[in-house]
Amino acid sequence: MTRFIMLFIAIGLILVGCSADKTNGSNEKNTPVVPGDSSEDHAINIEITPNTEGNVLQDSPEYVAKNEREISIQDAETAYEMCVRVLTDYYKAVWNGTDIELGVFIDNENLKRYTQKKIQYQFDLHSRHNLTDNVVKSVNIGTQGVDWEVEYTDDADGGFLYLKLPAEIKMAEGSRGEVTEFLVRNVNGKLVIVDWYDGGKDSYDFIVRGENLTIDNPNRWNDSEWVKKLNSKQVEFSGSVR
Repeated sequence: MTRFIMLFIAIGLILVGCSADKTNGSNEKNTPVVPGDSSEDHAINIEITPNTEGNVLQDSPEYVAKNEREISIQDAETAYEMCVRVLTDYYKAVWNGTDIELGVFIDNENLKRYTQKKIQYQFDLHSRHNLTDNVVKSVNIGTQGVDWEVEYTDDADGGFLYLKLPAEIKMAEGSRGEVTEFLVRNVNGKLVIVDWYDGGKDSYDFIVRGENLTIDNPNRWNDSEWVKKLNSKQVEFSGSVR
């Protein structure tokens, strides 16, 4: 197995995804809409600009790999862009109740279903405790001197990228910091997320999936027995916390 490691300095290459909040009808707060995969799914590309709030997002049909059949370290910038965008949409879904199109970023149905439940649970929890007034304004990566990391691993299925993104989530009042890990593959020429883990203490993944996991298996969500046990744990956790 061949392994390459690359560290990107945040200065001069900060990509910030700040999508416009969506609303449903006339409701001020909305239950997050997390649709399944569909032929109408589309990706939105994030401008490469200085680290500012309110960047304009440009439409793009998908996150395209450099090579149709495999992934390489040359895909790191596009993979980073995709992960920043999904993190931004994710935090706005769990705090603001805005829509997120998971089919843009995730191809695996098991991972997609897990993420749908994860988002819904957290939004419902924030709503019950009247926390949704403190909305997410933006998500910045690599702030306060902490850099994002990317690592390429070669394998029989065309290789994969590991990304570690330290995020600062800026709220209407205050901010919070979380570190998220991603695994990204090339599926039919398109970059997709094949695993996604937030190991922060008491985070949803920390409690449901387990603490201090090593995220290095891009085929994890193809393991039907593992997924079945995880689904049961999700149901148990959702029912135990009110």
